[in-house]
Amino acid sequence: MFIYLSKKIAIPNNIRLKCVSWNKDQGFIACGGDEGLLKVLKLETQTDDAKLKGLAAPSNLSMNQTLEGHSGAVQVVTWNEQYQKLTTSDQNGLIIVWMLYKGCWYEEMINNRNKSVVRSMSWNADGQKICIVYEDGAVIVGSVDGNRIWGKELKGIQLAHVAWSPDSKILLFGMANGEIHIYDNQGNFIMKMTVSCLHNVTGAISIAGIHWYAGSEGYVEPDCPCLAICFDNGRCQVMRYESDESPVFIDTQMNVASIQWNQCGSVLAVAGSLRGMEKEVNVVQFYTPFGEHLRTLKVPGKQMTEVAWEGGGLRIGLAVDSYIYFANIRPDYKWGYCSNTVVYAYTKPDRLEYCVVFWDTKNNEKFVKYVKSLMSITTSGDFCILATKADDTHPQYVLVLCNSIGTPLDSKYIDIDPLFVTMTKTHVIAASKEAFYTWQYRVAKKLTAMEINQVSRTRKEGRERVYHIDDSPSGTTEGPLDFAKAFTATRDPICCITATDKTLIVGRESGTIHKYSLPNVALVQKYSLNYRAYQLSLNCTSSRLAIIDISGVLTFLDLEVRSSSDDGSGSQAGTGDPSKFERKDVWDMLWANDNPDLFAMMEKTRMYVFRNLDPEEPIQTSGYICNFEDLEIKSVLLDEIMKDPERPNKDYLINFEIRSLRDSRALIEKVGIEDASQFIEDNPHPRLWRLLAEAALQKLDLKTAEQAFVRCKDYQGIEFVKSLGNLQSEAMKQAEVAAYFGRFEEAERMYLDMDRRDLAISLRIKLGDWFRVLQLLKTGSGDCDDALLEQAYNAIGDYFADRQKWVNAVQYYLQGRNQERLAECYYMLEDYDGLERLASSLPENHKLLPDIGQMFVTVGMCEQTVNAYLKCNQPKAAVDACVHLNQWNKAVELAKNHNMKEINSLLAKYASHLLEKNKPLEAVELYRKAHHFLEAAKLMFKIADEEAKRRTRPLRVKKLYVLAALLVENYHSQVKTSQHNKAKGKTSEATSALAGLLEEDATSSDNRMVDSAWRGAEAYHFFLLAQRQLYEGYMVKAMKTALHLRDYEDIIPVVEIYSLLAICSSANRAFSTCSRAFIKLESLESLSPEQRQLYEDLALEIFTKHSPKNNHMSGLDNAPEGAEGKLPTCIVTGWTISEYQFWMCSVCKHCALENEIGSHNFCPLCHSSLA
Repeated sequence: MFIYLSKKIAIPNNIRLKCVSWNKDQGFIACGGDEGLLKVLKLETQTDDAKLKGLAAPSNLSMNQTLEGHSGAVQVVTWNEQYQKLTTSDQNGLIIVWMLYKGCWYEEMINNRNKSVVRSMSWNADGQKICIVYEDGAVIVGSVDGNRIWGKELKGIQLAHVAWSPDSKILLFGMANGEIHIYDNQGNFIMKMTVSCLHNVTGAISIAGIHWYAGSEGYVEPDCPCLAICFDNGRCQVMRYESDESPVFIDTQMNVASIQWNQCGSVLAVAGSLRGMEKEVNVVQFYTPFGEHLRTLKVPGKQMTEVAWEGGGLRIGLAVDSYIYFANIRPDYKWGYCSNTVVYAYTKPDRLEYCVVFWDTKNNEKFVKYVKSLMSITTSGDFCILATKADDTHPQYVLVLCNSIGTPLDSKYIDIDPLFVTMTKTHVIAASKEAFYTWQYRVAKKLTAMEINQVSRTRKEGRERVYHIDDSPSGTTEGPLDFAKAFTATRDPICCITATDKTLIVGRESGTIHKYSLPNVALVQKYSLNYRAYQLSLNCTSSRLAIIDISGVLTFLDLEVRSSSDDGSGSQAGTGDPSKFERKDVWDMLWANDNPDLFAMMEKTRMYVFRNLDPEEPIQTSGYICNFEDLEIKSVLLDEIMKDPERPNKDYLINFEIRSLRDSRALIEKVGIEDASQFIEDNPHPRLWRLLAEAALQKLDLKTAEQAFVRCKDYQGIEFVKSLGNLQSEAMKQAEVAAYFGRFEEAERMYLDMDRRDLAISLRIKLGDWFRVLQLLKTGSGDCDDALLEQAYNAIGDYFADRQKWVNAVQYYLQGRNQERLAECYYMLEDYDGLERLASSLPENHKLLPDIGQMFVTVGMCEQTVNAYLKCNQPKAAVDACVHLNQWNKAVELAKNHNMKEINSLLAKYASHLLEKNKPLEAVELYRKAHHFLEAAKLMFKIADEEAKRRTRPLRVKKLYVLAALLVENYHSQVKTSQHNKAKGKTSEATSALAGLLEEDATSSDNRMVDSAWRGAEAYHFFLLAQRQLYEGYMVKAMKTALHLRDYEDIIPVVEIYSLLAICSSANRAFSTCSRAFIKLESLESLSPEQRQLYEDLALEIFTKHSPKNNHMSGLDNAPEGAEGKLPTCIVTGWTISEYQFWMCSVCKHCALENEIGSHNFCPLCHSSLA
């Protein structure tokens, strides 16, 4: 930061001031002094000139009101900013609260204890409460509306100071003897504060000030010290919180009168007088919260009593004797400028990180990035370096390389503290107090993110180096990067650095300056100055070094001896002698990028431009210089931006033209091209030649224009002038010149006036203004070029599509017949009918069809997908799509139609996947849809068998077996039809049926399953039928049906069959059959001895009562045989059918007696309809 005295206001009648306080929000300044003096002032910056903003604007007193009411010396003044109140107190203990009404201050409340004098008053952070402390130990806490909240007498204690904590939970009371006590906000004592800064101090001391920054604008870094306590002997401690055991100590070595934090807690001002001088010198010292000394401001006068910061932190008010002095402050903002982008950082109260804004001044866009523990911002060319602390646990630092929109491109972790950072187009140099580190950074122009990562991984030897300031590097490449040597202490620390592409300059505190060569760092020379440099800057040829010292004095040092000019007349004198040059109060300077003798500097609130050390007349401004090239200076009003950093305004960026540019422009406009050309010849600069060339073009003075373009090396300009020379008509030349200068409307009008619509159209095409092209094409008489018209329609379609206005895009693409983009638009609009129409309108094998097919796949439209793929002759893709959409039957059908082999493997894969997931029924469904009935049947039988083993409900098992058998029937009919189709027209039906059976035999390895498909279903059908008949009381029928079950011992457990048979036969009194059933049961090996014993007991019980003979007709046991083997069984009753006429089911081919089936609508076995 830089600070200088800017204004002085005298108090009438030489009344001495005791106190001053500056209202942070509204800008009122209250000052109190002897004889009851109390004044409220306000400095207003009234200006109509947009450029004269901030400190540069003239400041006048817009308010100067004397407040009457106090009789004794006013000792305490304090503002309540939230409620616009002023509280004052005098030596008689009178307290007055003042309020603002219609632009004037009036008494609102008065209070006097008549006992003691008020030593200190403090409002809490939200302005709700005030704490007043009296010298005799009385404490009063009151509310903003004048009510007393509580009061307390601290016995035997003299109070001197009071401060609230930011959260208003704690009060600090400073005693007259220097002790500080901590109380809660109800007045209960908590503890005494440890004051460590008074270690080995003797004699009486008193507290000069306690100020606790409330965090209203955020903190410089997380966990930042914010409570400052200072004693009159100059000892000071800055704490993070009231019981901080490791505070920051500062010994100011002065007699302190007053302290205050600035508005964001980043600078602490300590005001007082230096000790040990013959006559007292008033000074204000400025420190960071970490105790680093920033600046010293010397102030004239005898005795300084108080210091007060302005709300924006750009000014400071000092009460000295009977004057108020004002000093302007130029803060060290964290900022930089790279490729039209201003980068700046600020803190927010609600976030711990710094908010870094990349404000693109060209397009007025901003990109925000949050960075933790930001230390500095450095810029060069198109890039910027953010230096940050890595984290608290490990003392490491990070240098992050960003582009101009804040995208990190690369980063390096370093072990040294980057107090000073500079960068060139190829290197970043960071220095601590003892050592400096160089990093030759690479920027990937056209690399992908992956490649960038790889580039940053391969850490090439020699791209990073570290040097100690006391070493003398020779420029040869040393070994690997080693930070260990960087921590050796030095007697003469580094205090500033700067660099250009070929030179690195390092300044040390003793005034020594080291010059190193770049890129291989070698110490070239040492210079010694008799003052300490604060800021260094090299011109564009690295021949001259500008040095601003700690007190703001600018001097120069020539690093290269300037040769006298070629004609022998020594021009050394003409360039000005740098050794004699000196300017005071300089806080910023910048060399021109393109001229080694041109620079701009900021002196107080004026900007000077120097050519050969001769100043031009100054410009009033308080901006920071961003850029100086092409005789134009870009300056940014950071003070204004920081007032509302979230909304930077284009007005805050100011361009200044330097005198030669202004003069040349004036000459061209007022005198003429000849004289101007002579003046520019004497003061040559590419920018001036370009100015002349453009002026000559306007007047169609082609000869002068060409010469000027040659002088500023503008090849395009030369070509343009040549092409103008080839044109015949004057009007045509003027139109071309208008287009060259970007006056396109004018050029187009000229072309149309010459009846050259084609030229107007080609101009608009170059500009990409297709709406106008279309307009011009349509307005013309006669036919317009169809190809051009389509191009225009498509370009407008693209314009709308880029902005995602698909409906508008469709209309233009339709007219432009652009099918590819149309498909995309329909897809984005989800207009699948339109997409389908488009697909059907395309010719076969059109290159767009596969894409449309893919679009249909993504939304699950199978049929449309298949049509699209088949139209472009890609059946494989169609099948894949069907598989993807789970339409297996369609897939198999397509695969068969197009003789594809791989469908089976696909099916098998998918089925096994389903089985792995334990979804067998889905696998069956899959095979069934794919017409692989045999595989489906196999799976189904397996499921049925498993269910049967689990002893599930028999009806469910029957259903499963029926389903399996039906799948086998489907398989039969499939084989038949395929054979029939193969043999069409060749042979008789009999032959084809025979061939079908033979093929079935050949393909079916599971003959048993295919032949006896219905056995499982039959078994469970008769098992259920027998039980139904038994319960309904048809004993004979039940027994007959149960006898059939003996053929199905492989399907139904034997125990169940014979148990059922035994019950049915005993119920039918056919004890012979019953006896045989018992014999079978007792002989079963699967039974345990206990179970067998039970059967034997039951048999004994039955057959002791009844002899084992059938009471009715015997011979039931043996099923009658027909001529061709076994006779069929009726599936309705379970009887054997001996008649020649009976009914047979068309699906399962099972029989039933005609008179029995009449009452059924469905087949009892397979449940197919009888209709």
